Amino acid sequence: MDVNQYLEIFLDETKEHLESLNTQILSLEQEPENVDTINEIFRAAHSLKGMAGTMGYKRMQTLTHDMENVFSEIRNGTMKVNSNLIDTLFQCLDALEEYTGNIQETADEGTNDNQQLINMLNAFLKADGKADTPAQESAEKAKTEDENGPEEKWADIKIGESERLVLATAKSQGKNVYGLTVYVQESCLLKAARAFLVYKAIEEKGEIIVSNPPAQDIEDEKFDLDFSLIIVSECPMDEILQATRNVSEIEKVVGAVYEVEEVTEEKAPEEQEEEAKPAAPAQTQSTPAKANEKKSPGKPVVNRTVRVDIEKLDVLMNLVSELIIAKNSLVSASSTEGVSGTGFNEQIEYLESVTTNLHESVMKVRMVPIESVVNKFPRMIRDLTKKLNKKMELYMSGEETELDRTVVDEIGDPLMHLLRNAADHGLESTELRIKRGKPEVGSIFLDAYQDGNNVVIEVRDDGNGIDVEAVKNKAIERGVITPEQGDNMSEKDIINLLFHAGFSTAKKISDVSGRGVGLDVVKSKIESLSGEVEVKSKLGEGSTWIVRLPLTLAIIQALMVTVGGEKYAISLGGIQTLEDISPSEVKLVQNREVINLRGSVIPLIRLSKELDIESSKSPDENLIVVIVKKGEKLAGLVIDELMGQQEIVIKSLGKYISKCKIISGATILGDGEVALILDANALI
Repeated sequence: MDVNQYLEIFLDETKEHLESLNTQILSLEQEPENVDTINEIFRAAHSLKGMAGTMGYKRMQTLTHDMENVFSEIRNGTMKVNSNLIDTLFQCLDALEEYTGNIQETADEGTNDNQQLINMLNAFLKADGKADTPAQESAEKAKTEDENGPEEKWADIKIGESERLVLATAKSQGKNVYGLTVYVQESCLLKAARAFLVYKAIEEKGEIIVSNPPAQDIEDEKFDLDFSLIIVSECPMDEILQATRNVSEIEKVVGAVYEVEEVTEEKAPEEQEEEAKPAAPAQTQSTPAKANEKKSPGKPVVNRTVRVDIEKLDVLMNLVSELIIAKNSLVSASSTEGVSGTGFNEQIEYLESVTTNLHESVMKVRMVPIESVVNKFPRMIRDLTKKLNKKMELYMSGEETELDRTVVDEIGDPLMHLLRNAADHGLESTELRIKRGKPEVGSIFLDAYQDGNNVVIEVRDDGNGIDVEAVKNKAIERGVITPEQGDNMSEKDIINLLFHAGFSTAKKISDVSGRGVGLDVVKSKIESLSGEVEVKSKLGEGSTWIVRLPLTLAIIQALMVTVGGEKYAISLGGIQTLEDISPSEVKLVQNREVINLRGSVIPLIRLSKELDIESSKSPDENLIVVIVKKGEKLAGLVIDELMGQQEIVIKSLGKYISKCKIISGATILGDGEVALILDANALI
C-alpha cells in the first residue's frame, strides 16, 4: 500500500493532535481529576497511535502506545497525576514532534527509539502496581478461560421472522447455514478495517444474513473485540473458517452449523412479535440511534472547516489580481479615449463590485486564527518556570484574531523570542520581586487585536523594564555607537539599539536567550512580512513589545504619486495627511531638512534624492509632502505630483532585487506600465 498519498493528511492531523495534547496535558496538571480532559487526551493519543501504525511509523506507534497505557490507567483511576509524570509526558510530546519534523523533511521518522522515555513511562505504570506484564498475563489468562467456555456468541443472536424465513428457504435449497463469532486481536489498530476484510472474505464464499452488532456499527467501530454473523453458503465450514483466519490481526474464529428450527421452537410468542421487525435486533439498533441523536447538533461543525492547499489559494489570488488589472485597464481606457455611455460605466461598476467581493472572499479563505501559533506558548512558559527557577504566569487574549495564513506560519518564531526574552531578561528573580513589593509570580501577557488593516500583537511583562544606561554602555563597549552619539541619543533610540544584530545585554549566556540572536532576527522577520516592531519600557515596571502586521500581503489600497516622471505607489495604511508646503518653511536641523507642522518637527525625505531621479519641479515651487507614520515616528515624503488613490496588486520582485529595502514590490497599472511600491517604513 502506498501511504505517501496520505502523508499530508497524516502530518496535518498529527500536528492538530499534538497541539491538542499540549493544551490538554497543561489543563490536566491544573485539574488532575477532570474526566473530560482525561478522555480527550486518551482519544488524541489513541488516534495518533492508530495513524502512526497505519502509516508504518513503528517508533512513533510504540511511544504513543505506551503513552496510551498511562492515560488508560489515569482514566481508570488507578494512577495519580503528578508533576514528574507531566514532565515525562511533555518530553514524549517533544519526541513525537521530532518524529513529525523528520517525517515532514524526509517522509521517514528517523532512528531515535526514545527507549529512555518508554522506560520512564513503564516505570510509572509499574510504580502504580500496573506493570505491563501482569496486565498482559491476566488478559491472556482470561482469553484461555474464554476458550474453554462457550465462545459461540452467534448462538445468542435473536433473529426476526424475515431472516428466519430466508434461512429456512436456504436450508430447503440444500445450502448450509453457519453461525460464526470472529475475535479481533486486542492490539488491532483499525478494527473496522479488519472487520470489513472479514466480511469481504466471507462474501466471496457465501452470503451474510445477520450481523451482530449491525454492519453500520461495525463500520463506525462501535463494537468490542468480537462480532457474530449468521451466513448462508454452499462451501464447507472449514473453508469459511480458513478464509476468515487468513485476515491479519484476527485472534480466532469460532463457528458451527446454525440450527434454524431449534431457534424458532424456543421463541416465546411475545418475543416473536417484538422481533418480527426486519433487519438487525432491536436492542442493537436503539443504542446507536440514541447516540446519534445526541451527536447530531454538533455534527455540521466538523464539515465546516476545509483544508485548502495554499498553492490553490495563490492561484485564486492571482486570478483576482488579473481581474483587478482588467478593471484598471477599463478605467484607464474610459478616461483616455473619452469613451462615454452609461453602459460602459455600468460594466466598470459591476466589475468593481465583483472584484471586491471576490477579493474579500479569497481573503477570508486565507485567514486563520493565530490560535494555532499561540497554543504552544503556555507549555513553553511552564518549561521556562522550571529552567529559570522563576515563578511566572502567561495570560493570553485575542487568540481568535485572524491573519493571513502565510503570516501566521511565519510569526511563531518571533513571538517565541519575545516571550523568552520577557521571561529571561524582563522578569526579575523571585527574591528581587519580593524585595520590590511585587507579587512573587511574574506576569507575562500576550494580547492580539485587529486595528484597521493591521493586526497588533503585544507581548508585555511586569518585570524590570529596560535599563537604558546599561544598553547605552553595552552599545558603546561593543562599538555600535560612539560615546558622543550616545550622549545625543533619545531614550527611544537607545532602546532601539536592542534590535542591532548580535546585541545582547545578558550577564550570562543561557540556552534560553542571550546568545545575541533574537531581537535582530525578530525585527528582520517581522519586516519581511511588511510589519513593524517597537518597544515601550518603564524601568522597574516592565516592557511592552508591539508587533504590527498587515492583514494581507496581496492587495492593498495605495496612493499613486509621480517623482521625476516615474510612477510610484505608497500604501495608504501608513499615510497620515497630505500637505502643501512652501520652500520657505523648510528648515535645517543638524544639517537635515525638517518642517514644523502644527507643533511637530517632521524630517523631510526627498524621494527624488533617495530614488536618484531628477525632480520635475523647480526649487521655488511649493512642495507636495506625504506625511507617513511608522510607530510613533513621522516623516514627510516629498513628491512631484499626486495621481490619486487606487487598489493595487502587489507583485513580488523576486529574490534578486530583495537587497533594495525601500522598494517592497511592484504593481501593473491599467495602461500596462509597471509602478514600484515604496516602503515608507524602510524610508523612515
